[in-house]
Amino acid sequence: MKPILYTLLLLMGFVSYSQNQDLFKKANALYNEGKYAEAIDDYTAILETGQHSADLYFNLANAHYKLSHIAPSIYYYEKALQLAPNDEDIKNNMAFAKNMTIDAIEVVPETGVSKLIKNITNKLSFDAWAKTAVGFVFCFVVLFLIYYFAYSTTRKRLSFVGSFVCLGLVCIALAFAFHKYNLDKNDNPAIVFVQESKVKSTPNARGEEAFRLHEGTKVQVEETYNDWKKIKLADGKTGWVASEDIKLLHDF
Repeated sequence: MKPILYTLLLLMGFVSYSQNQDLFKKANALYNEGKYAEAIDDYTAILETGQHSADLYFNLANAHYKLSHIAPSIYYYEKALQLAPNDEDIKNNMAFAKNMTIDAIEVVPETGVSKLIKNITNKLSFDAWAKTAVGFVFCFVVLFLIYYFAYSTTRKRLSFVGSFVCLGLVCIALAFAFHKYNLDKNDNPAIVFVQESKVKSTPNARGEEAFRLHEGTKVQVEETYNDWKKIKLADGKTGWVASEDIKLLHDF
């Protein structure tokens, strides 16, 4: 029974993929005809099947941008960038979309050693740093075995030094791996999806208003309390907004 079940699942997956490809082509044709709302409906229908891709998010963002939907366009450009972080077209179009936002938030620049460490950490993913550490472990084992079985004094000395260098690199790679893990864990961005959101100093509708944000602004979610989210802006300001006012970018 299991082989038959797997075959049926594969066939269903193939049919679904084929249907989505046809729907994607149809949506692109609608977009090219200037029928942006209809194109959005078809792109969204593909997303509802569970299929995600940078191209899909990019085209969906473009359609929203054409209709001056500020928050959705920025949201889907950000989603596309998560899947294709080096795509210049996505970055350029998102810059145009962000020009439509109201809030002008200055980014507090990082300086010194913390900036250097963060830049190095972000060069690789958590998995890549972990694989790098495993590679250095392998080198350490090989060099240590050479040291143990070698008869030449020079070879023993070189392999001994090399093995401990590799051991040090293992520790460094692991440190960067865990640092990357913590950075990713604490990275919880969201986009403001309402025209105007009143940010409170406490998670309470009657709380004192700290400031206001407008649609399309990107925030970092730090904490959740009932129906409220504690957010932090790029300039360091913090406050609480109603959960319904924002949309998390890590939600697929």
